Amino acid sequence: MPELPEVETIKRGLSEFLINKKIRKIEIFCDKSFLGPNELANSEIISISRRGKALLINLKNGITLMIHLRMTGQLIYRSDNNSFAGGHPSDNFISELPNKQTRVVFELDDGKLFFNDQRKFGFVKVLPTAEVKNDPFIKKLAKEPWEMSVEEFVKNLNRHKNSAVKPTILDQTVLAGLGNIYADEALFLSKIHPERLVSSLSEIEIKNLLENSKKVMEESIDSGGSTMATYVKADGTKGDYLKKFAKVFRREGEPCVRCGTEIIKIRVAGRGTHLCPKCQEKK
Repeated sequence: MPELPEVETIKRGLSEFLINKKIRKIEIFCDKSFLGPNELANSEIISISRRGKALLINLKNGITLMIHLRMTGQLIYRSDNNSFAGGHPSDNFISELPNKQTRVVFELDDGKLFFNDQRKFGFVKVLPTAEVKNDPFIKKLAKEPWEMSVEEFVKNLNRHKNSAVKPTILDQTVLAGLGNIYADEALFLSKIHPERLVSSLSEIEIKNLLENSKKVMEESIDSGGSTMATYVKADGTKGDYLKKFAKVFRREGEPCVRCGTEIIKIRVAGRGTHLCPKCQEKK
Protein backbone atom coordinates (compact mmCIF):
# COMPACT_ATOMS: atom_id res chain seq x y z
CA MET A 1 0.00 0.00 0.00
CA PRO A 2 1.38 3.45 -0.86
CA GLU A 3 2.21 5.26 2.36
CA LEU A 4 1.80 8.95 3.15
CA PRO A 5 5.07 10.11 1.54
CA GLU A 6 4.16 8.29 -1.68
CA VAL A 7 0.67 9.84 -1.68
CA GLU A 8 2.20 13.28 -1.05
CA THR A 9 4.55 12.68 -4.00
CA ILE A 10 1.57 11.78 -6.20
CA LYS A 11 -0.29 14.90 -5.01
CA ARG A 12 2.63 17.15 -5.93
CA GLY A 13 3.14 15.43 -9.28
CA LEU A 14 -0.49 15.61 -10.36
CA SER A 15 -0.74 19.24 -9.25
CA GLU A 16 1.73 20.16 -11.98
CA PHE A 17 -0.61 18.87 -14.67
CA LEU A 18 -4.22 19.04 -13.44
CA ILE A 19 -4.69 22.47 -11.84
CA ASN A 20 -7.03 24.71 -13.87
CA LYS A 21 -7.95 21.81 -16.18
CA LYS A 22 -11.58 20.85 -16.71
CA ILE A 23 -13.06 17.40 -16.42
CA ARG A 24 -14.90 16.94 -19.70
CA LYS A 25 -16.19 13.41 -19.13
CA ILE A 26 -15.93 10.51 -16.68
CA GLU A 27 -16.04 6.88 -17.81
CA ILE A 28 -16.76 4.37 -15.06
CA PHE A 29 -15.78 0.76 -15.70
CA CYS A 30 -16.46 -0.51 -12.15
CA ASP A 31 -19.36 0.82 -10.07
CA LYS A 32 -17.64 -0.28 -6.84
CA SER A 33 -14.73 2.05 -7.59
CA PHE A 34 -16.77 5.24 -8.08
CA LEU A 35 -19.02 6.38 -5.25
CA GLY A 36 -21.44 9.22 -5.88
CA PRO A 37 -23.08 10.97 -8.83
CA ASN A 38 -21.29 11.23 -12.18
CA GLU A 39 -22.42 14.76 -12.92
CA LEU A 40 -19.08 16.57 -13.15
CA ALA A 41 -18.81 17.49 -16.84
CA ASN A 42 -16.97 20.81 -17.32
CA SER A 43 -15.93 20.94 -13.65
CA GLU A 44 -12.66 22.83 -13.18
CA ILE A 45 -9.91 21.48 -10.90
CA ILE A 46 -8.71 24.27 -8.61
CA SER A 47 -6.43 22.39 -6.18
CA ILE A 48 -5.22 19.00 -5.03
CA SER A 49 -4.75 18.35 -1.33
CA ARG A 50 -4.24 15.34 0.92
CA ARG A 51 -5.53 14.09 4.26
CA GLY A 52 -3.59 11.10 5.55
CA LYS A 53 -3.31 8.71 2.61
CA ALA A 54 -6.38 10.13 0.82
CA LEU A 55 -5.99 12.46 -2.17
CA LEU A 56 -8.51 15.28 -2.48
CA ILE A 57 -9.12 16.78 -5.94
CA ASN A 58 -11.05 19.99 -5.30
CA LEU A 59 -13.33 21.41 -7.98
CA LYS A 60 -14.50 24.98 -8.57
CA ASN A 61 -18.14 23.96 -8.23
CA GLY A 62 -17.71 23.03 -4.56
CA ILE A 63 -17.25 19.30 -5.13
CA THR A 64 -14.25 17.20 -4.06
CA LEU A 65 -13.12 13.86 -5.44
CA MET A 66 -11.63 11.84 -2.59
CA ILE A 67 -9.34 9.12 -3.94
CA HIS A 68 -7.84 6.32 -1.88
CA LEU A 69 -5.43 3.96 -3.62
CA ARG A 70 -5.54 1.26 -0.94
CA MET A 71 -3.31 -1.73 -1.82
CA THR A 72 -3.14 -1.75 -5.61
CA GLY A 73 -4.51 1.61 -6.77
CA GLN A 74 -2.76 3.75 -9.37
CA LEU A 75 -3.24 7.22 -10.82
CA ILE A 76 -1.79 7.66 -14.29
CA TYR A 77 -1.96 10.95 -16.20
CA ARG A 78 -1.24 11.06 -19.90
CA SER A 79 -1.39 13.76 -22.53
CA ASP A 80 0.37 14.30 -25.86
CA ASN A 81 3.23 16.11 -24.12
CA ASN A 82 3.36 14.88 -20.52
CA SER A 83 2.86 11.83 -18.35
CA PHE A 84 2.94 11.01 -14.65
CA ALA A 85 2.18 7.84 -12.70
CA GLY A 86 2.04 6.89 -9.06
CA GLY A 87 0.77 4.17 -6.78
CA HIS A 88 1.21 0.42 -6.86
CA PRO A 89 4.08 -0.29 -9.30
CA SER A 90 3.27 -2.30 -12.41
CA ASP A 91 3.60 -2.30 -16.20
CA ASN A 92 0.47 -0.13 -16.36
CA PHE A 93 2.71 2.90 -15.92
CA ILE A 94 4.10 2.46 -19.42
CA SER A 95 1.54 0.20 -21.13
CA GLU A 96 -1.50 1.03 -23.25
CA LEU A 97 -4.54 2.28 -21.32
CA PRO A 98 -7.34 1.70 -20.54
CA ASN A 99 -6.91 -1.98 -19.78
CA LYS A 100 -8.67 -4.64 -17.68
CA GLN A 101 -7.45 -2.98 -14.44
CA THR A 102 -8.81 0.47 -15.35
CA ARG A 103 -11.77 1.39 -13.14
CA VAL A 104 -12.32 5.08 -13.91
CA VAL A 105 -11.12 7.43 -16.67
CA PHE A 106 -11.29 11.22 -16.37
CA GLU A 107 -11.15 12.96 -19.74
CA LEU A 108 -9.54 16.39 -19.29
CA ASP A 109 -8.86 19.39 -21.51
CA ASP A 110 -5.64 17.98 -22.88
CA GLY A 111 -5.26 14.44 -21.58
CA LYS A 112 -6.69 11.67 -19.43
CA LEU A 113 -6.34 10.60 -15.81
CA PHE A 114 -6.68 6.84 -15.31
CA PHE A 115 -7.61 5.27 -11.98
CA ASN A 116 -6.44 1.66 -12.09
CA ASP A 117 -6.94 -0.81 -9.27
CA GLN A 118 -6.21 -4.50 -9.69
CA ARG A 119 -7.93 -5.69 -6.49
CA LYS A 120 -10.74 -3.09 -6.41
CA PHE A 121 -10.09 -2.02 -2.81
CA GLY A 122 -9.47 1.64 -3.71
CA PHE A 123 -12.15 4.17 -4.57
CA VAL A 124 -13.08 7.56 -5.97
CA LYS A 125 -15.75 9.23 -3.84
CA VAL A 126 -17.72 12.36 -4.80
CA LEU A 127 -18.33 14.73 -1.87
CA PRO A 128 -19.33 18.36 -1.32
CA THR A 129 -16.05 20.05 -0.39
CA ALA A 130 -17.61 21.45 2.79
CA GLU A 131 -18.48 17.91 3.92
CA VAL A 132 -15.08 16.28 3.41
CA LYS A 133 -14.09 16.87 7.03
CA ASN A 134 -17.21 14.98 8.15
CA ASP A 135 -16.67 11.93 5.96
CA PRO A 136 -16.29 8.85 8.23
CA PHE A 137 -12.94 7.93 6.66
CA ILE A 138 -11.52 11.43 7.18
CA LYS A 139 -13.18 12.15 10.51
CA LYS A 140 -11.53 9.26 12.33
CA LEU A 141 -7.98 10.26 11.34
CA ALA A 142 -5.68 11.67 13.96
CA LYS A 143 -3.35 14.55 13.16
CA GLU A 144 -0.24 13.91 11.08
CA PRO A 145 3.16 13.96 12.85
CA TRP A 146 4.04 17.55 11.89
CA GLU A 147 0.62 18.77 13.09
CA MET A 148 0.61 16.95 16.41
CA SER A 149 1.96 18.24 19.71
CA VAL A 150 3.76 15.97 22.15
CA GLU A 151 0.85 16.39 24.58
CA GLU A 152 -1.65 15.23 21.95
CA PHE A 153 0.56 12.27 21.07
CA VAL A 154 0.81 11.25 24.73
CA LYS A 155 -2.98 11.46 25.07
CA ASN A 156 -3.55 9.28 22.00
CA LEU A 157 -0.94 6.74 23.07
CA ASN A 158 -2.44 6.49 26.55
CA ARG A 159 -5.61 5.01 25.09
CA HIS A 160 -3.49 1.94 24.27
CA LYS A 161 -1.25 1.62 27.35
CA ASN A 162 -1.23 -2.18 27.30
CA SER A 163 -0.53 -2.53 23.57
CA ALA A 164 2.79 -2.90 21.77
CA VAL A 165 4.11 0.40 20.49
CA LYS A 166 4.45 -0.49 16.80
CA PRO A 167 0.82 -1.47 16.07
CA THR A 168 -0.26 1.48 18.20
CA ILE A 169 1.57 4.06 16.10
CA LEU A 170 0.29 2.35 12.94
CA ASP A 171 -3.27 3.02 14.17
CA GLN A 172 -4.47 5.98 12.09
CA THR A 173 -6.59 7.22 15.01
CA VAL A 174 -3.37 7.62 17.02
CA LEU A 175 -1.09 9.12 14.37
CA ALA A 176 -2.21 9.65 10.78
CA GLY A 177 -0.05 8.64 7.86
CA LEU A 178 2.60 6.49 9.52
CA GLY A 179 2.97 3.16 7.69
CA ASN A 180 5.06 0.05 8.15
CA ILE A 181 8.30 1.34 6.60
CA TYR A 182 8.33 4.58 8.54
CA ALA A 183 7.25 3.00 11.82
CA ASP A 184 10.30 0.70 11.69
CA GLU A 185 12.59 3.60 10.87
CA ALA A 186 11.18 5.94 13.53
CA LEU A 187 11.41 3.25 16.22
CA PHE A 188 15.02 2.53 15.24
CA LEU A 189 16.03 6.19 15.42
CA SER A 190 14.29 6.41 18.81
CA LYS A 191 16.00 3.21 20.11
CA ILE A 192 12.62 1.68 20.98
CA HIS A 193 11.86 -2.02 20.52
CA PRO A 194 8.61 -2.36 18.52
CA GLU A 195 7.16 -4.91 20.99
CA ARG A 196 7.53 -2.71 24.06
CA LEU A 197 4.28 -1.78 25.75
CA VAL A 198 3.16 1.81 25.36
CA SER A 199 3.01 2.10 29.16
CA SER A 200 6.77 1.48 29.37
CA LEU A 201 7.70 4.53 27.30
CA SER A 202 9.17 7.58 29.01
CA GLU A 203 8.17 11.13 28.10
CA ILE A 204 11.55 11.61 26.42
CA GLU A 205 11.06 8.45 24.36
CA ILE A 206 7.60 9.57 23.27
CA LYS A 207 8.90 13.00 22.29
CA ASN A 208 11.75 11.43 20.31
CA LEU A 209 9.37 9.01 18.62
CA LEU A 210 7.15 11.84 17.41
CA GLU A 211 10.13 13.87 16.18
CA ASN A 212 11.63 10.87 14.40
CA SER A 213 8.28 10.03 12.78
CA LYS A 214 8.35 13.54 11.29
CA LYS A 215 11.97 13.14 10.26
CA VAL A 216 11.66 9.84 8.37
CA MET A 217 8.53 10.90 6.49
CA GLU A 218 9.92 14.32 5.57
CA GLU A 219 13.09 12.65 4.23
CA SER A 220 10.99 10.24 2.21
CA ILE A 221 8.83 13.01 0.76
CA ASP A 222 11.97 14.91 -0.24
CA SER A 223 13.33 11.81 -1.99
CA GLY A 224 10.10 11.00 -3.80
CA GLY A 225 9.01 8.07 -1.66
CA SER A 226 10.29 4.55 -1.28
CA THR A 227 11.40 2.49 -4.26
CA MET A 228 9.33 -0.52 -3.27
CA ALA A 229 6.06 1.35 -2.95
CA THR A 230 5.76 3.63 -5.95
CA TYR A 231 7.16 4.84 -9.20
CA VAL A 232 6.74 8.58 -9.54
CA LYS A 233 7.12 8.98 -13.28
CA ALA A 234 5.91 6.95 -16.22
CA ASP A 235 9.49 6.55 -17.48
CA GLY A 236 10.23 4.35 -14.45
CA THR A 237 12.04 6.97 -12.35
CA LYS A 238 11.71 5.86 -8.73
CA GLY A 239 11.85 7.36 -5.28
CA ASP A 240 15.05 6.53 -3.46
CA TYR A 241 14.25 6.73 0.26
CA LEU A 242 15.10 3.09 0.98
CA LYS A 243 18.45 3.40 -0.76
CA LYS A 244 19.47 6.74 0.73
CA PHE A 245 17.92 6.94 4.17
CA ALA A 246 16.41 3.66 5.45
CA LYS A 247 18.44 2.27 8.34
CA VAL A 248 16.60 -0.99 9.07
CA PHE A 249 13.70 -1.59 6.69
CA ARG A 250 14.50 -4.47 4.33
CA ARG A 251 18.09 -4.54 5.64
CA GLU A 252 17.89 -7.76 7.63
CA GLY A 253 21.28 -9.51 7.73
CA GLU A 254 23.16 -6.23 7.25
CA PRO A 255 25.13 -4.52 10.03
CA CYS A 256 23.44 -1.79 12.05
CA VAL A 257 24.72 1.63 10.97
CA ARG A 258 24.95 2.62 14.63
CA CYS A 259 26.51 -0.36 16.41
CA GLY A 260 27.33 -3.01 13.80
CA THR A 261 24.95 -5.65 15.17
CA GLU A 262 23.08 -7.64 12.51
CA ILE A 263 19.64 -6.24 11.65
CA ILE A 264 16.89 -8.83 12.17
CA LYS A 265 13.32 -9.22 10.95
CA ILE A 266 10.50 -10.37 13.21
CA ARG A 267 6.71 -10.21 13.08
CA VAL A 268 4.81 -7.82 15.32
CA ALA A 269 1.01 -7.89 15.22
CA GLY A 270 1.27 -9.73 11.89
CA ARG A 271 3.54 -7.16 10.26
CA GLY A 272 7.10 -7.76 9.06
CA THR A 273 9.27 -5.66 11.38
CA HIS A 274 12.95 -4.73 11.13
CA LEU A 275 15.14 -3.74 14.07
CA CYS A 276 18.56 -3.77 15.67
CA PRO A 277 18.39 -6.14 18.68
CA LYS A 278 21.14 -4.21 20.47
CA CYS A 279 20.11 -0.59 19.84
CA GLN A 280 16.45 -1.47 20.37
CA GLU A 281 16.76 -3.77 23.33
CA LYS A 282 13.44 -5.03 24.63
CA LYS A 283 13.13 -3.87 28.24
